Amino acid sequence: MGSNSASQTAGKPIRCQAAVCTKAGEPLIIEEIEVAPPSSWEVRIKIICTSLCHSDVFFWKLSAGPASSFPRILGHEAAGVVESVGENVEEVKEGDIVIPVFQTNCGECRDCKCPKGNICSKFPEVFFCGMPRDGSSRFKEKNGEILHHTLSVSSFSEYTVVDVTHVVKMSPDFPIDKASLLSCGVSTGLGAAWNVAEVEEGSTVAIFGLGAVGLAVAQGAKLRGASKIIGVDLNPKKSEIG
Repeated sequence: MGSNSASQTAGKPIRCQAAVCTKAGEPLIIEEIEVAPPSSWEVRIKIICTSLCHSDVFFWKLSAGPASSFPRILGHEAAGVVESVGENVEEVKEGDIVIPVFQTNCGECRDCKCPKGNICSKFPEVFFCGMPRDGSSRFKEKNGEILHHTLSVSSFSEYTVVDVTHVVKMSPDFPIDKASLLSCGVSTGLGAAWNVAEVEEGSTVAIFGLGAVGLAVAQGAKLRGASKIIGVDLNPKKSEIG
């Protein structure tokens, strides 16, 4: 994104297209929305690529509980470019390639610094319907009605606003069309093999379920030096993966 285009929108609301979920299980509606500028500790991102995770389907169908507020914008696997940042944001700047992630990481608390944990104790709650610091929304419909966030990301929109603790800066050389997979599925599977199971070199690994996460586990096991990787799945088409 060029600096001229960003300077024209920084600090101002942006009107853009988004896929809005109005009711549980109902088809998403593409409509024009308004995205507020980022407040302190927040980043506004121009979404370049977004993926569909099974969790999105779960929240799309969810009709009860605190995480079922409607209308809402789904999506949490994405990659994009920083359009502007709010006050106190030093980790990223305009033009950086980033991926938004639903898991908070303040980088300061004991749990975030611990290599065996990833549940931030400074921001322990995931505000499914709003921003993590105050629970409010940065989205509005054209009529002014509030649109709720999902998993603090809401990537089914051309622009989104996320807390800086939900942003990971990527190398500009990384293919952005593949980066979105790192924000949930791939990191979950790779991390399971690398950080949780700590697969040992020469070991045999069995993986039950060969979806996006399972295949990422296979990649993680391979990188860790597993000598044999066995994939188990009820879907016969998965045998074609090899």
